[in-house]
Amino acid sequence: MKKFYAVVGNPPFQEDSVGDNESYEPPIYNLFLDETYKVGDRVEMVHPARFLFNAGSTPKAWNRKMLSDPHLKVLSYESDSGKVFPSIQLPGGIAVTYRDETKNFGPIGVYTPFAELNSIIGKVTSGVDFKSMSTIAITRTAYRLTDKLHFEHPEVKGMLSAGHAYDVSTNIFERLPQIFLDAEPDDGNDYIRMYGRFGGDRVHKYVRRDYINSVASLDRFKIVYAEADGAAGTLGKPVPARILGTPIIETPGVGTTESFMTVGSFDTNEEANNALKYVKTRFFRTLVGVLKTTQHITPDKFTYAPLQVFTASSDIDWSKSVADIDRQLYRKYGLDDAEIEFIESHVKGMD
Repeated sequence: MKKFYAVVGNPPFQEDSVGDNESYEPPIYNLFLDETYKVGDRVEMVHPARFLFNAGSTPKAWNRKMLSDPHLKVLSYESDSGKVFPSIQLPGGIAVTYRDETKNFGPIGVYTPFAELNSIIGKVTSGVDFKSMSTIAITRTAYRLTDKLHFEHPEVKGMLSAGHAYDVSTNIFERLPQIFLDAEPDDGNDYIRMYGRFGGDRVHKYVRRDYINSVASLDRFKIVYAEADGAAGTLGKPVPARILGTPIIETPGVGTTESFMTVGSFDTNEEANNALKYVKTRFFRTLVGVLKTTQHITPDKFTYAPLQVFTASSDIDWSKSVADIDRQLYRKYGLDDAEIEFIESHVKGMD
C-alpha cells in the first residue's frame, strides 16, 4: 500500500557539475520521479521535458520506460522554459506529467504537442515497408585518429585535451596544424581530405589516410550537415522554422570533423543529388523535427523520417523541384489537407 494518496511537486532538476566537464550538470529529476512513484498512487510533477523526445542526459532506458508507461500522461508542455520559470532556460522545455497507478491512459510512445504531427507520424511509420533514415545517418564522432598517428607523432597527445587523444574534434585543425595540411604533400603517402572549421570558416584540410580510421562512407558520396545550428529552430519555435541547416554533398575521399555529421553512402553523384533534394523537403524536415528539441543533430533525430530509394527505380520523380517532391511525398503517404497545412506553415521552404 502506498503512503500517499497523491503527490504534487517540482523536483530538483540537476546536480552541480561533476568531474572534468564543468559545464555538465547531470540530471537527477528522473531519480525523484521514480521515488515518488513508489510512495504515491497519483503523482503530478513539473520537470524538464527532453525525455519525452528520448533526448537529453537521462538514461535512454529510463526514457523508454517512461514513454511506454500506460499510467503516465502529459498534462501540459511548454517548449520555452522561460515562460514557466523566467530565470531558467532548459533545452527541450518543461512538462507537467501525471501518473495514476489506478488508470490506464495508454503509453505515450512518440510524444509531440501537435495533433497533426501525431497523425503524420502514424501514417508514415505504419507501412510494412517503412525504414528509417536514421539507418544511413552517421554520427559526428565516427572519424577518429589512429594509433599509427600517435606512434609516429607522440607529441600529439600533449596537444589534445585529456581523455580526447583520438577525437577529430571541432578545433582539430587549429590543434594539429602539422597533421592537417592546406596542400597535399608529394611524399608517397595516400591522403584524404577532412571537412571542418578553421578560423570561423568551413575548409578542407589534407591528412594522411592511415592517420584517420576508415568509415563506410569515406570513399563514397554523402550528404553533410552542421552538427549544430542554433538558427534552424525547432517545430513551433519559430514558426516557420528551418529545423536543419543547409546540407551539402561531399565527394569520395572526404571525411568530416566533429563539427559535422553525414547521411548516406551513395555510389553516384546522381543518387546523392536525389537524396539532397529529399532532405531539403518540408516533409523530411518536419519528421526530423519530431525529436529535434535543441540545436544539435544526431542520427536518432532521423528516426521517423522514412528512407527513400534514390535511384532511377524510385517511386519519386527526383528530377522535379523540391516543392514538387514535397507534393509527391504528401500523396505517397496519404496526408490530408490539415496535415499538409501543418507542414507548409511550420517548416520553411528550402531550395
